[in-house]
Amino acid sequence: MAGLISIIVTTFDRPDALDAVLRSLARQGDRRFEVVVADDGSGPATTTLIEQWQPQLGVSLLHARHEHRGFRVAEIRNRAIRASSGDYCVFLDGDCLARPDFVARHRALAESGWFVTGNRALLTSSLTEVVLRQRLGVEGWRTADWIRQRFKGGLNRLAPLLRLPLGPLRKVRPQAWRGARSCNLAVWRCDLDRVDGFDADFSGWGREDSDLLVRLLHAGVRRKDGAGATGVLHLWHPEADRSRLSDNEQRLARVIEGRHVRAGRGISALDSDPQQDAPGQPYAEAR
Repeated sequence: MAGLISIIVTTFDRPDALDAVLRSLARQGDRRFEVVVADDGSGPATTTLIEQWQPQLGVSLLHARHEHRGFRVAEIRNRAIRASSGDYCVFLDGDCLARPDFVARHRALAESGWFVTGNRALLTSSLTEVVLRQRLGVEGWRTADWIRQRFKGGLNRLAPLLRLPLGPLRKVRPQAWRGARSCNLAVWRCDLDRVDGFDADFSGWGREDSDLLVRLLHAGVRRKDGAGATGVLHLWHPEADRSRLSDNEQRLARVIEGRHVRAGRGISALDSDPQQDAPGQPYAEAR
């Protein structure tokens, strides 16, 4: 069973959404976790927000940051992994709200030799705007509230928010990597170390999470489905720049064909990289 769980929250210059995510994590019933914000070079508003939350969150809150030099989410996640202390890592995007039993559900599904893939319900732009402007605690809404929102068109699907006792059905796709995303993904720290984390050679949006899962599968770690248990609420945002997607897909194809396990430029590469953070902006220790 997992001990300390590290929730690694990826963000870039969206402090209003990050504020909502941290609020949702403050409401967790299971308190045996820490939060590490993996900050891909945000401005000072994000640092200020994290400093405001550190005495309020109720658990350790760390800030891992590097300079903004384009979309480098794989690298900043590796920096956050290295800064974390848990033996189980749950990756969460900085625009995905966790419901109050999120940590408890992930803990219950944690099993040696398996990673857990969660899912998400996408909120519309109009509902997202209301949630952020009014600071609505939608992560605490009941199923009946979401059924009403579904009929109003406030979210794309209801299934991720349902609680389903799937039991052995969670293991029917042990070798599947397609369809899984790192916006809601749990991996043992020892397995991340085995594959050397994310591959920072994936730059720009797309496929760095698929690459991680493929290499975990090559290493013998299997997939467990967290649907019907760990679903998150994904706030709307404009589509990211996908100009590097084709290059990243070609890189992923080579990883699949070559049966690679270790990242080309993973966590271990940070040992020889002195540039951890923006000048004058060290890791913010929990207060």
